[in-house]
Amino acid sequence: MHDKQDESLVVLIEEFLTARATRKPSPHTLAAYRRDLHAVAALVAEATPLPLDALSITDLSPRVMRAAFARFAAPRAPASVHRAWSTWNSFFTFLVADGFVAGNPMPAVGRPRALLPQPKPLRGADTPEVLLASAARDDGRQRDPWPERDVAVLAVALCAGLRLSELLALRVDSLGGRPGERRVEVAGKGGRPRVVPIEADLDRVLRDYLDSRVRRFGPRSVRPDSPFLVDRRGEPLRRGGLQYLVESCYRRAGIGDRVPRGARLHALRHTFATRLAEDGASAAEIMRLLGHASLASSQTYIEVTAGQQRDAVRANRTNRALAGLVPPG
Repeated sequence: MHDKQDESLVVLIEEFLTARATRKPSPHTLAAYRRDLHAVAALVAEATPLPLDALSITDLSPRVMRAAFARFAAPRAPASVHRAWSTWNSFFTFLVADGFVAGNPMPAVGRPRALLPQPKPLRGADTPEVLLASAARDDGRQRDPWPERDVAVLAVALCAGLRLSELLALRVDSLGGRPGERRVEVAGKGGRPRVVPIEADLDRVLRDYLDSRVRRFGPRSVRPDSPFLVDRRGEPLRRGGLQYLVESCYRRAGIGDRVPRGARLHALRHTFATRLAEDGASAAEIMRLLGHASLASSQTYIEVTAGQQRDAVRANRTNRALAGLVPPG
């Protein structure tokens, strides 16, 4: 085992984060790790006469960690406390593996029971249809309306269940496959790729958007490696721009009161999953289509054929709302 006396806690935290970075977590996830580690470490430092940068790993006994987590938990939601506990547990597991400490004190630290996040779909039986129909109208109040692009964004989220980051990562050549076997290739969370089948009506909506983009910016704007989503100047759509676009679609449709708080764009993905479940898709099909983190462990005992996945997407009734938005090509 290493000589632990001079091991700085702050330095070891950075070593842990560097090791975690090789797993390619999202910047948001890595930032959450850092916040949780530093927040609890700061509480440990407050309980000692030492500043944070003078804390040693030997200062983190089970008793000290229990006291720090008790203070950390007081003003926070159970989910936040559980996430921080998991982060610290991973940190100590890293330290044990590298020989910095003899054992992990976290089993001696209480934690709240992890609650499964509740789905937050759009409320109202016809809300997706109202939203799509509103986005397809050329609203004279907009300075530079682009209904084809707006419908494409909403449709691919509602009918393919993509996350915000996955939407932004799409390229023009992410769409592929023969007629009747069209699909979108998704760069999923944690770098896990997946393929989501798309039906003819959604395919027509997406091709209509690309055609409108050629009219606006010329054929070079739809090269295979070009970003799939762009703003009104033809520049790649950014996170804030995509969120604003979806929010403006909600406002124009007058459905702001049907969108759950804290799940503005994510409500479209939840609506996709909820309607799949309501229309008969199995849990395994939904897990595969959404690319949940538990998919890797589930694949050992759940195998869903491509045909079953396509049947599940075909059963999603939001697809039928797209039928009248674009004339058959």
